[in-house]
Parts: sequence; structure tokens; C-alpha cells
Amino acid sequence: MPAQRKNRISFRRGRSGHESYSHAHFRVYKRRWFGLLQLVLLNIVVSWDWLTFAPVSTKAADYFNVSETAINWFSTAFLFSFIVISPVTVRMLHKGPKTSMIWSSALLLLGNWIRYGGTRANSYGAVMFGQILTGLAQPFVLAAPTRYSDLWFTERGRVGATALASLANPFGGAVAQLVNPAFGSIPDIVLYTSVIATVACVPTIFLPATPPTPPSASSSISKTPIMESVRHSLRSPSFYLIFFTFSVYVGFFNAFSSLMNQILYPYGFTEDEAGYCGAVLILVGLVTAAITSPIIDKTHAYLVMIKVLCALVAISYLAMVWAPQTRGLAAPYVLAAILGATSFSLLPVALEYLVEVTFPASPEVGSTICWAGGQLLGGIFIVIMNALKDGRPVDLKAVREAGRSHASGGIRPPGNMYNALVFQAVVALVTLPLPMLLGVKRLGMGKVAGRLKVDEHRESEEGNAVL
Repeated sequence: MPAQRKNRISFRRGRSGHESYSHAHFRVYKRRWFGLLQLVLLNIVVSWDWLTFAPVSTKAADYFNVSETAINWFSTAFLFSFIVISPVTVRMLHKGPKTSMIWSSALLLLGNWIRYGGTRANSYGAVMFGQILTGLAQPFVLAAPTRYSDLWFTERGRVGATALASLANPFGGAVAQLVNPAFGSIPDIVLYTSVIATVACVPTIFLPATPPTPPSASSSISKTPIMESVRHSLRSPSFYLIFFTFSVYVGFFNAFSSLMNQILYPYGFTEDEAGYCGAVLILVGLVTAAITSPIIDKTHAYLVMIKVLCALVAISYLAMVWAPQTRGLAAPYVLAAILGATSFSLLPVALEYLVEVTFPASPEVGSTICWAGGQLLGGIFIVIMNALKDGRPVDLKAVREAGRSHASGGIRPPGNMYNALVFQAVVALVTLPLPMLLGVKRLGMGKVAGRLKVDEHRESEEGNAVL
């Protein structure tokens, strides 16, 4: 049964070739929540897979008898996999989110159990192959939220739906940071993750593919073909500003999350304390986004939020340069909370504003391109930041025994990542002017066609609708 309002407005094509509305039947259905929940679960699992080894990097390096740099490549290869499969992702999402989610579920099942088999055999290569398969699964669900919300939700709920599904991805990372160190041995960690992934993937086959009737006027318009959508997006100056800003800040968030343990442990932080810091980063972000997303759904104040949040993100990365040196929990945890709150609130707003400025391009096109940029830069940033790590050997046993308060080495202990944090802060600050140009009419950034205008037009005709 339909869950909310019903509108009948017909749909006809005018002289300009655009469709107008009166007499079409618009509904939203309760079943949309089932699909959204499944998209949330898949995003949690795929991100959990990404950071399986990051919070236990030293333990994983010992188990596989490799360096921590080799363990970092689990995260890096996962992120680079996004780029390889992106063209297929766009094609599948254009057909519909269910098709894309089925592909993701199949790759997750295969990749997780290959990882487990490789772990039991103590084969680094087999685990890497499984990790790459899980990385190939990610874009099919990470780029899906804007397409799903456009298909199933009205303009009053799209930001919230996009936020819930998109932010489930970093939530999975928080779970990995918090839970994996407590799972015990490396084989047990991979086994538990594989079982959870299996349970999460199975319901995908039962999802409805499309709603019986569209939820709004903009949703009922036939989607623009993929290549035409790409060309239309590339003609929008605002698209480039959003793309570069989104790619840099998502890339640094991915790199920072992957390297959290290695950033903190030279200063005497334990793996558990680093994991808690990662959990604070993500959980505070989720709570904040849950508050801000409904507000944006009502006000549509995209530009103000994007500019304020980008400034706070850049400042947070700058302050994080000195946080580990305090050797206390307060500075890293507080800054992680601020960074999480701003980054998570920014994510759905940027994605929904991207759909507005590229309309009538199909939503999955811009979303996939931006996510691909973020994953690519995330992998590159991990490689660069790892190369900037202090090269002196770390006596892990001595550091663990000394703890934060008695650890030696001053503000630049062996293995520190101070230079990597400086690199992160500088690039984040250099990127900041880009989002500040959004909406500046003199630079051609002020015009937004947008779904909102289509839906506002429908609202203005509701009084003449045939019931």
C-alpha cells in the first residue's frame, strides 16, 4: 500500500520537447524502506571489508610475515578497484539500483570467502585477490544512493535517504575500527566478517526493482542516456568544482581512516585507542548527519552548508597535524569528532547538490564519477602518506610497554607520520577556495536547473490536478 500522498498530474510533451505535468499518478510506498535498509547493510559490509586489516595492521603484518606497507596495500588496492569497475557501475545503475546491488552482493560473497580461504592458508596473494573482489563490489552500492532516492523518494526525503545510505559506508568503517581488534586472531576476524557479509547479501534478491508509480514529477521523467548525461555534466562549471572538492576531501577521509593506527601508535597509543578514535570520527559524524540532513531536506540550503562545512573540514585537517604529539586522548578524539561531524554532514549535501546542478543528467553518472575520484585520490594519498612516514624502525614492544605517558622520542618519534599530516593539511587548505566559488553568478556558477524546479512546477499545478 502507498505510504504517503497521492497526486494525479498528466504528463505531456510540449513544443520545446520537455515534459509537463498534469494527470500523472504519484505515490511513495512503504516498501522503499526495505530497499533502503538493504542498501545500508551492503554499504556497511563493503566498508567493513575495506578496513578489515587497518585497525590491526601490526598484527596482520606479523601474521602474513610482511611489512605494514604491504598491509596498507589491502586498503589501497580496494580503493583503486573502484576505478576499474566504474563504467560497469554506471551502466548497471542506469538500469536500476537493484541490478547494481545484485552485482555488489555477488562480488562480496565471492571476495569474502576467498579472503578467508587465503587467510587460513596464510597466503597474502589470495587474500589480496579477495580484497580486490570486495573492492570491485563497492561502487555498485556506494554510488547507488542518489539513484535510489531519486527513484523512490520525493524532494522532501531525498537528502535524508541519500545520507542514510551513503553514511552507512563509513559506519561500516567505524564498526571495523571498533570491533575487529576484539575479534582476536586474523583468521577469526576474516571469518566473522565473511559470515556477516553473507547474511547481509542474501536479502538483495527479494528487493522490488522499481516502484509501481513514480514518487514525484522529476522522478517520472525518462532518464537521460548515459553518454548524454556525461556530456551534460561536463558542460557544467559547477560540476568541476564539486568533483575536485569531493574527490580531495573523500580521498583524505579514506586515507586518514586507513592510516589511523599508524598515525597514532608511534606516540604510544594502543590499537584499541586508535580504533576508538576511528569510531569517534565516524559515529559522531553519523549522529550529526542525522540532525542536519532533515534540515537540508526542508530548507534546501545546499550552498551555505557546503561552504561552511568545507571550511571546517580543512581547518580540522590543519589542527590534526599536532594532535598526536599531545600524547593525550583529548586532542585526537575531539578533532576526530569535529572532522567526522563536518565530513559526514557534507557528503549527502554535496551529492544532492551535484544532482541539482547536473539535472537532467541521470543521477548515477555524476555520483559515480565523484566517488571514483575520491577512491582514486584516497589510494594515491595512502601511497604518498606512507612514503612520507619517518623511516626509522619502531620498537613496537618498547612503545607498547611505555604507553603514551612514558613513550620516548619527543614530538617526532621513530615511525611518526608528521610529514604526512602536513601534506594532508596543505592540500586540504589549497582545495578550500574551490567550493567557495559555487553559486557565484559572475563566474557562471549561479544557474541551477534542478529537480527542485520541476517538482515546484508540479506543486504549482496540484490545484488543477484531476483527482
